[in-house]
Amino acid sequence: MDRQNAWIWPFCAVLFVFSFLLPARSWAQDQYSDQSSDQYNDPPARVARLNFEQGSVSFQPGGEGDWTDAVPNRPLTSGDNLWTDHGARAELHVGSTAIRLGSETGVTFLDLDDHTLQLRVAQGRTLVRVLHMDDDDLVEIDTPNIAFQVTRPGEFRVDVQPDGQTTVLDLMNGRGEVIAGGGTYTVVAGQEAIFTGSDNVSYDIDPLPNPDDFDRWAFDRDRRADQSRSANYVSSEMTGYEDLDDNGNWSFAGGYGPVWYPTAVAADWAPYRYGHWAFVAPWGWTWVDDAPWGFAPFHYGRWAVIGGRWGWVPGPVAVHPVYAPALVAFVGGAGFAGGAGVAWFPLGPGEVFVPSYHVSRNYVTQVNVTNTVVNVTRVNDVYRYSTTNNITLVNRVTYVNQAAPNAVTAVTRETFVNARPVAHNVVAVQARDIAQGTVTHMSGVEPVRSSVIGSGKPTSVTPPASVINRQVVAQHMPAQPTTPFAQRQDKLVARPAMVRPVAAPAAQGNLRQQQQPQNNMQPANRTEVPINRQQPQPEVPVNRQQAMPNQPQSPAMTHQQAPIQPQTAPQAANPHQQRPEAARPAVPETRQQAQPAPATQPANAAQQPQTWSHPQARPAPPVQEKTEQQAQQDEAKYKNWQQKQEQKPAPQPPKPEDKKKDERKH
Repeated sequence: MDRQNAWIWPFCAVLFVFSFLLPARSWAQDQYSDQSSDQYNDPPARVARLNFEQGSVSFQPGGEGDWTDAVPNRPLTSGDNLWTDHGARAELHVGSTAIRLGSETGVTFLDLDDHTLQLRVAQGRTLVRVLHMDDDDLVEIDTPNIAFQVTRPGEFRVDVQPDGQTTVLDLMNGRGEVIAGGGTYTVVAGQEAIFTGSDNVSYDIDPLPNPDDFDRWAFDRDRRADQSRSANYVSSEMTGYEDLDDNGNWSFAGGYGPVWYPTAVAADWAPYRYGHWAFVAPWGWTWVDDAPWGFAPFHYGRWAVIGGRWGWVPGPVAVHPVYAPALVAFVGGAGFAGGAGVAWFPLGPGEVFVPSYHVSRNYVTQVNVTNTVVNVTRVNDVYRYSTTNNITLVNRVTYVNQAAPNAVTAVTRETFVNARPVAHNVVAVQARDIAQGTVTHMSGVEPVRSSVIGSGKPTSVTPPASVINRQVVAQHMPAQPTTPFAQRQDKLVARPAMVRPVAAPAAQGNLRQQQQPQNNMQPANRTEVPINRQQPQPEVPVNRQQAMPNQPQSPAMTHQQAPIQPQTAPQAANPHQQRPEAARPAVPETRQQAQPAPATQPANAAQQPQTWSHPQARPAPPVQEKTEQQAQQDEAKYKNWQQKQEQKPAPQPPKPEDKKKDERKH
């Protein structure tokens, strides 16, 4: 009997052990799953970039009161403000979307994330060219009396008068919906719609006037972008690629694929040396390069020394590449270079970027696989190791560029945190210190207010108070206003990361063996060393639905009323036809002090629109049913516009001498 029951006790012991192990394993899996689904904590995958300015352009970081000279290549995100002074112009890009600003124009990025571009135009001339939209993308332009939502890609000009009472909307091509004064209107290509008033908005529609100087400048910039050679090698949604053609050349390199090489750089040039560091929430420390081409190669892809010179390897042509603040690794440690401060080097192809800001597992995967050829399993391992804080699971790794000649750049902490020019303040570091230093993906440096303001010089060229304080009408709730740095400093401190020694770097060479095919799920021979991050607490984007659970849905864009378009949209007018300046209501050059337009009060509580508290935007009033008389007026306006379209003379083809002039410009 005893022999027959002898197996029971070992079996019970095994069950006893598993009764503890299985819940623990399940809990660990739940924690890991929560992290991978924690999408709303991830920073946006795209930003805006100021890539051209003519005249005086001023910038104000979101949440801060100081205005500075705008600095090209500084990433712009939700809450940031721009002002073009008298006679000035500017151009920005968000992926393939171009935003052009005319003289005395004030704009704000109310919201900018993976799928939303919401612009506040308080005054002036703005021309937005949208080349691509996914089904879930939102492009909205808000003015003091209308909210305009793009429903079909195209080119849209929005003029706002200084008093904020008139908005002129021109559609060169594309399609959109307008919410204004309780009504909704569809606007199509070839139309100019003029909306006047605030509470009681009236409108008129006319054919497009002939292009003026601002239009012709924008169309010329369009042609330049359409002829880009670099679009053959990178995604058109990669912000900043449009300036690569004029400043470098492409070549194929074995083991890397297409590589871009900059021309006319300094003898001691190295990636991430000629520029400065700024602290941009929610990413944290962000590299801002001085070069006119210096955006895409420092926020996407990787750098490698090929044939004795630096080349930028853009990586896979991802449809939507994920922006990164700076693709570098920091090197230092106790007593590094006599305590000089901060040192870094660019990551090479196939090396995993580990963000210093709190993100989900999916974000870590996307920011790597869209920017370099890297094994997905390798990325997941790095993330898992860094989040479980298990340093014993980590193998040593050699960072190729750590040993590349002249690749490591070091500066004092004062230079780093105060956005000072790096190239003028480089600190010499011994090769021995570099080889024996510790590598981490966090600088370990706390920001100060000057880190947030950046390198722009203080300026007195600012928009009028009426423009700064003027609210616009918005159909969708903007992002939460940015908290001033003084109030959120404790949330933005980059806590020290666990560092570890690395093996002596190998000699520089071809990295073909280090790169793993993206679809190859086998672990790489060398595992990236993860960093034990203690989850710094940057400013976290707000989950709007969670923040306002009782908020009613926004008014529907469709409504049974007379639109400003026919059943079939007519052909767009030729945007290059001559446009007399007098054909468009002029934006006066003088800065009139106008009071903000009062918010519209709904007729009754049942029609109460979505409500939010935002200093720069107010909810659009609820859409009202149109009376029969109003519907008849709409129909008459449409027929009048259609007749004018039919009577409009056909555009004349450009003269041969004009074509030669355009060719010489390019």
